[in-house]
Amino acid sequence: MKLVMKLLQWLLIGLAAVSALAVLVGQLGLLQGTRPDDLGVHDGRLKPPSATPNSVSSQALLWSKHKQQHEQAQLAQIAPLPVHGDGLASIARLQVLLQADPAVTVVESRSNYLYAQYTSPLMKFVDDVEFWYDARNGVIQVRSASRLGRNDFGANRRRIEALREQLAAS
Repeated sequence: MKLVMKLLQWLLIGLAAVSALAVLVGQLGLLQGTRPDDLGVHDGRLKPPSATPNSVSSQALLWSKHKQQHEQAQLAQIAPLPVHGDGLASIARLQVLLQADPAVTVVESRSNYLYAQYTSPLMKFVDDVEFWYDARNGVIQVRSASRLGRNDFGANRRRIEALREQLAAS
């Protein structure tokens, strides 16, 4: 019994040390990942969603050519943001919402396109988020993707849905 308690004590100490090291690594910026070099609008499309379940895209189904891609695209698919009034004004309102969030850095801003980075407070993970006013379809196309990891546990979807609600209320 005494041995089990001692092992449990050392296990907890080890777990605390690993957790502290992970937070330190994050705070040093070592978990930010690399900015993709193919962001933006190309041929009327944003970058495709990730091959892993850590992104959402309103254009995910445009990229699914094979069965496996189609299954992943269905998981990544999210509705585009609706335009309220003028599309360019909606992009401008979206930028104001983004700039009000301390976790967001707006990296690129054009009249019809926004690129922002979300940084998680503790581990400093960075997610890339794009918004494009698609005038032909009268919507704002979106893409939100984590740079690292295989699963975001729904963070990107929750982020876009929260922005959808904020945009509708503004």
